[in-house]
Amino acid sequence: MTTENKTEKKYPTHTAYFLKYQDGQETPEWIKTGAAWTHCDNEGLNLSLKICGQPVSLVIGKNKPKPE
Repeated sequence: MTTENKTEKKYPTHTAYFLKYQDGQETPEWIKTGAAWTHCDNEGLNLSLKICGQPVSLVIGKNKPKPE
């Protein structure tokens, strides 16, 4: 018998919005454009966005100090 890795379904931890400003309005309209998930090591995010109707995937990683 082998041990199988079970993957749990991971739900988004963040929501991505863009702000639409219009003349005459004090506050912008917040338009949901995607979702983000934190990496297992909490060192970054995976983003899934929809921009102009096209799916866009981004990976954001934490900057690490450069060796001197």
